[in-house]
Amino acid sequence: MSTATKPNHIGRKISRIRELRDMKQEALAQALGTNQQAISAIENSETIDEEKLVEIAKALGVSAEAIKSFSDENVINYFNTFNDSQGNFQSNYCTFNPLDKVVELYERLVLAEKEKVEYLEKLLKDK
Repeated sequence: MSTATKPNHIGRKISRIRELRDMKQEALAQALGTNQQAISAIENSETIDEEKLVEIAKALGVSAEAIKSFSDENVINYFNTFNDSQGNFQSNYCTFNPLDKVVELYERLVLAEKEKVEYLEKLLKDK
């Protein structure tokens, strides 16, 4: 007897999506106008009729096709891609310390003011 799970077990897919959405069976039951026991029965069902699947998908905020094609591997790939793209996005940030640039600008302004004062003092001495 094999202990492998069937890849197309719709009930398990609904359960996983519900859990990923941080939704309890009671909340899904309320959204569907049923009770928690009915949701438990659905999640233990290998198949579900299309009309009910559309209702559940709407309550979960996904499409019926998303439920049908759901797999944990796809979720992991999605989050890895998301994290990779975030990492690449972060590499577009500046590579210098902005505070260093502010200090550099301030020092240049102070130097310019000193030169201005020296020039004005020289003009006064010449008079």
